[in-house]
This record gives sequence, C-alpha cells and structure tokens, in this order.
Amino acid sequence: MAIIHAFKGLRPKKEFVRRIAVLPYDVVTAEEARKAAADNSLSFFHVSKPEIDFPPDVDYQDREVYLHGKAYLEKMISDGILAQDDSPCMYLYTQIMSGREQTGLVACISIDDYLNNVIKKHELTREDKENDRANHIEVTGANTGQVFLFFNDDGSKTRCFQKAMQIPPEYNFISEDGVRQIIRIIDDKGLIASFISSFRSDVLYIADGHHRAAAAARVGQKRREENPRYTGEEEFNRFMAVIFPHKQLQILPYNRVVRDLNGFSHEGFIERISKNFYIQKKNKPAPEAIHEICMYLNHTWHELKPRFDPGDDPMDSLDVRLLQNYVLEPILGIRDSRTDKRIDFIGGEKSVDELTAVVDSGSYMVGFSLYPTGIEQLMAVSNAGAIMPPKSTWFAPKLRSGMVVHLL
Repeated sequence: MAIIHAFKGLRPKKEFVRRIAVLPYDVVTAEEARKAAADNSLSFFHVSKPEIDFPPDVDYQDREVYLHGKAYLEKMISDGILAQDDSPCMYLYTQIMSGREQTGLVACISIDDYLNNVIKKHELTREDKENDRANHIEVTGANTGQVFLFFNDDGSKTRCFQKAMQIPPEYNFISEDGVRQIIRIIDDKGLIASFISSFRSDVLYIADGHHRAAAAARVGQKRREENPRYTGEEEFNRFMAVIFPHKQLQILPYNRVVRDLNGFSHEGFIERISKNFYIQKKNKPAPEAIHEICMYLNHTWHELKPRFDPGDDPMDSLDVRLLQNYVLEPILGIRDSRTDKRIDFIGGEKSVDELTAVVDSGSYMVGFSLYPTGIEQLMAVSNAGAIMPPKSTWFAPKLRSGMVVHLL
C-alpha cells in the first residue's frame, strides 16, 4: 500500500555536518535556537527556523522571514557547504542514545498516501503551525526536516536493513546532546528496489511530524493546481520521511502540570479525585505500570489507581485520556488541553525532575506523572482512526535536521 521513493538528497560535506545538524525546528523555542546558532553560521536553524536572524519581536510568519531562510539555504549551496547527490538515493539513519540503537530508512513518501490515510495519524494539527510549515516549504522549495514514521515490524524487511547496514557510514558523529548520529548512503539500485518492494503492503504510522506531513501535502496539492499537467513524478508530490521499525522505538513520559486547582483547596481537590481513584501518599514520582498515575501536590507525591475498569478501548483506556476524562475536565475545568493556557506539558527523560521543580516554584499547583504510552497503543488508536489527546507521546532521541534535505 505504501509507495516510497528514492530522491537526490541535498547534503553537507563531511567536514561540516556536525556544525550543520540541529534538532527539529518545533522542539526548541526561537530563543533557544538563536543561542544555539549565535556563534555558528552553519547551523541549520538559520534555514529551518529563520526568525532567529531577526529581532525577537518579528512575526515568524512574515514572508520576509521565509525568504531569508530560502536565501540562506541557497547560499550554503553556492558556497559548497551543501551539495545534491547526482542520482536518486535512499539513506539509512542510525541513532544511538544511552546504548539503545534505532535505525530508519530515509525516503520520500507520496502525498497521496498521506491524503488517503495509508499514512496513519494520531494527532490533530494546529492551523497556525501547519500554515507556518506550509509557508516554509513553499518559499524555500524544500523539506528541511523529516517526518518521523514507523512500520509494524514483522521481520520481512530485516534482510534489507541488514544489507544496508554493511554500507560504510558517510556521517558518524556525536551531537551535543550525546546522541551518536550515523548516515549511510544507499545508491545501489537493486537494494533501493528491494526496499520499495518490501514496503508495498504496509501502512505507515506518524510518530512525530504531523504538521510537517500536513503542510507538505498542502503544498503538493497547491502545486498540482498550478501545474494541471503534472505527471506525479515531480518532487512536490512527495515529502521526506524516516521510517523506523516499531520494535526499536522508545516512547518517554509526557507529563502534565496545571497552574491552579480551579478553586479547590488541597484537601477538597484530593476528596474529589478520590471518588474515582484510590489515592495514597507514596514517595514514588513515576508510575511503574499502565493505569497508574502519580500526582505531585503540596510537595507530596500521591499514587492514583482507578476505582473503575478502564476497559480495553484503544482510545478511552489510554492513561492520558483517563486523566483528561476523570480529573482535568470534570474537576479542574480544562476542557481542551490543546488551547487551555492553565495546563502545560513536560516530556522526556528529565520530565519528572522538571515537573517537581515547577510545582515547587509555585508556578504550577499540581503535576501528573504518567506511564508512557505504548507503541502498540499508538498503532491501535491510529488503526481505529482516532485522535489522541495532545502531547500523548514523546519519542527520543529526536531526529536531526540538515543532514539530508529534499528539494521540491
């Protein structure tokens, strides 16, 4: 079902790759990116997040900002920093973090597969964020970051991946976050054909990058309208992705903090929660199993376990959904976690420490530490055509942008 394509990747020269490669544009603030790129003219943030080269109060969706990113990309090409491969390739991308390894295939995906739901989604997109990436893709004429996809690994592609792993790395370096980043170039036509064939019966799932995928599809459709005689082979019909086996992926906790108790006292809040959850004080900041929730309130950790049967519905049995349906909405009055300014989200390896710190600081009144959503749960929700609550998954390590770029 999924059609993947080789493409002529735009890539850095080896000696520049470590200075160029950056985190995805949407996991850092403009200020964080500005600091990271301050003494590095080769940082890809100048392209992927071009507002960093403007005053802090600039409208990041101003066309002049996108044009600056386009000009910066073109200058990196004209200066010989980046060069495009002569023939269509695929690329093998390996990341090693804390001894754990994940290896995915960098290829292009048809926008039709996205539009026809061969590419399964689990999140809603925000219009402002989708507009930003659509404008960025349209003006720069490039997919500057990959969409993070995965497939249900049944072992049928193992041989292809093993063969590709025998290719000597083109890039092999450790990024500033301590993650080893390795890229191998797959230019063997036979191996490329084998990869294409191996994915023909698959659906693919978005792990991260819903806005990038939606934006790329929008740009592709717009260019089709502008070019009614398009053949389908034009690069704007595709977007760049990295496709990982699901068994290699790790989802970390994505926790919640809330600014107030919606008028409740500490005691009153606990009393309301206890109607649906068994509560006991425990010096345990992270759940050890599904359907356990740890709550940090008044400098004390509490363990919450449902008094009810969570069931096995792919969506309603998610811990993030249980928290939303039984605590956040009915007690704290947070009906839409995507837009309510009273709630915030903290994900990643150090999320519990950050949660504790912000609640202790008084900036937030209560924090909830959740057991990570499972990859099989994500697939079940996607297969059901359902949409997870916002910030349900935190994948790590994060992909790096700038090592391979797809030109439209």
